[in-house]
Amino acid sequence: MRVIAQDPSELTQHARQRARQAVRCLPFRRSFYRLLENSAQSSKELVKRPDWSANSTQRLGPGQTEDLLIWLIQLGVLRREVDGQGLTERVRITPLGREVLMDWPESIPAASPFSRLVHWCRRRRPRW
Repeated sequence: MRVIAQDPSELTQHARQRARQAVRCLPFRRSFYRLLENSAQSSKELVKRPDWSANSTQRLGPGQTEDLLIWLIQLGVLRREVDGQGLTERVRITPLGREVLMDWPESIPAASPFSRLVHWCRRRRPRW
């Protein structure tokens, strides 16, 4: 098996593109990410918020929310909060997440149907 070395900047650009696509395809609004910029939240805390409809385009349960948070963690947009005993259920936005969202200070534009299809495939087959 032959390993081909890649330029690290290419990998970073690819990660940035995947993160941008995911943010545009997922149901979270810009206010959701703003909330995570200001304070760490768990999926249970998020769905109990009275302003949840301002943070998501659809009502999600704790399990669905956690699945989406895990996907955003895998893409590098979010990270688990750490306390004195290790990782917690709470998540925060990462520097990559801040960079991705910088282009959309007010609202996140909707993704095209093709982009949604590609994103769906990536979530089902992450190495694609």
